[in-house]
Amino acid sequence: MEHLFAPWRMQYILSSCGEDKKDEGGSGCIFCDFPKLDRDEEKLILFRGKFCFVILNAFPYNPGHLMVVPYRHTADFCSLSFDESSELFALSQKCHEVLTSLMKPDGFNLGMNLGRVAGAGIDQHLHLHVVPRWNGDTNFMPALGEVRVVSEALSSTWKRLKEVWN
Repeated sequence: MEHLFAPWRMQYILSSCGEDKKDEGGSGCIFCDFPKLDRDEEKLILFRGKFCFVILNAFPYNPGHLMVVPYRHTADFCSLSFDESSELFALSQKCHEVLTSLMKPDGFNLGMNLGRVAGAGIDQHLHLHVVPRWNGDTNFMPALGEVRVVSEALSSTWKRLKEVWN
């Protein structure tokens, strides 16, 4: 059996359990804690709106994988106010625009996983995924090796997206 070492995954494992945030005095929810910090580039926050923010997924399916997140901590989609849901979808459209302009994807996946059983990695704070897709972007690695290959460093993607966003 071959071993593929991915030590950076420990950050994801710990953050999904909330352990690393509790150690910093945070709430244990990255979507609540990250916007309170003044470290947008480090935390990959691309844009801050009035009710929602846009953040690059630190464990992306593809380069440019963004998430639109309400500031208010809720897992209940139906509890979103008109203003929150309006901005959530307006920012999703802006993400689509920016990613189309910069990365020229052939399509997109947009969606929310509401609840752990639906596949939510962070199930207590809803968020909408905007994932650019390209013809031929699937390969044998996810299917056979259960491994995703991301072709660009997150910091590079963030900088390129930030330039186009502004």
